[in-house]
Amino acid sequence: MPRLAAAPRLTAAQARRLALAAQGFARPRPAEVSTRQITGTLERLQVLQLDSVNVFARSHYLPLFARLGSYDPAALDALLFARRGRYLEFWAHEAAIIRRDDWPLWRWKREALRERYTLKYAWVRENRAMLDWLLEEVAAKGPLTASEVEHDAAERRGPWWGWSDVKVGLEYLFAWGDLVSAGRSGFQRRYALPHQVGLQGLHDIEVPREDAQRELVLRSVRALGVGTVGDIADYHRLKIAPTQDALRALLNAGEVECVEVAEWGRSGRDGVAYVVPGVSIPRRIEATALLSPFDPVVWYRDRALRMFGFHYRIEIYTPAPKRQFGYYTLPVLVDDRLLGRVDLKSDRQAKVLRVQSAWVEPGGSAAELAARVAPELYRAAAWQGLAGVEVAEPHWGDAAAAVRAAV
Repeated sequence: MPRLAAAPRLTAAQARRLALAAQGFARPRPAEVSTRQITGTLERLQVLQLDSVNVFARSHYLPLFARLGSYDPAALDALLFARRGRYLEFWAHEAAIIRRDDWPLWRWKREALRERYTLKYAWVRENRAMLDWLLEEVAAKGPLTASEVEHDAAERRGPWWGWSDVKVGLEYLFAWGDLVSAGRSGFQRRYALPHQVGLQGLHDIEVPREDAQRELVLRSVRALGVGTVGDIADYHRLKIAPTQDALRALLNAGEVECVEVAEWGRSGRDGVAYVVPGVSIPRRIEATALLSPFDPVVWYRDRALRMFGFHYRIEIYTPAPKRQFGYYTLPVLVDDRLLGRVDLKSDRQAKVLRVQSAWVEPGGSAAELAARVAPELYRAAAWQGLAGVEVAEPHWGDAAAAVRAAV
């Protein structure tokens, strides 16, 4: 994208505050969390990423806890996974929750995935009969989980036998929109035909690809507060070129503005970024929060490094002896900084939230981190129905001793 000579200039600290405000961290947490506040937060985030890891709490619960404090996860599930509710699942970032009304904005992606997978994967071309049978099975029996379909496939004794083949076929059909989500059973997605969840009207709406992507880019800028082309593209997992095209159109229409952010560029130059007109930058952010690895504040690791100086990788798939910080470390937001990280585990049998490790970022204070995070750990434990907090012995992490003393 071209650099505009008269672009306003933001400091890196202003950019951080603007980004955190856009994500909802400039507001005090409510005394009680209502459905309206839950839906308002979902509207602000645009997408809510799903993940199956449940060592502390499933990922989709954490962004709302970080912003709103304690709330009833069952209330969120009732909103997200209702068969004919206001939300659906789709590949809108990774596997993520979107508004049902936004389904037409993703028609272009469903069509692109159908074309791509059909051309790229022989499995798709060679298993058309199976894909047809899966559609017939769901049509005849209503919304089904993969395990329910696999059971029927085994009884039918067709040319496919493994759960993996059934799951692969269902996931292709889901990516193409031939099947959609009808809530979840446990954490298993229930697959349905669009009309079985009342989606047929929205399913048939055609939004031109350029129009849909321009709208998604605008929403990404709003959700990010301020972002580079790469940040904006990543939010809805768009490619760079169409994101640049959309930004040009939005700039020409006056719906976004170009700014320069100190320290975001290379070779001593400021970085080019985008905001919506009239955006307000708070003077300070006062917040403490435990962030999911898939929270929008940190899910794009390049942005987390550029904005907060925070190098972040989850280590789920790293062998235990080679882990640097822990299995599932959560970044700790303290005001407008990522001050440290903690590895948490909900020990439900012992009714204890276990702090497996705790680390402070270079240049930070372990004492400050401990003082700020300790109350949040107790809030998190109570939210999960646990009676207390314990820090593992022997200590692991340069802030573990301080956190243990604070709790």
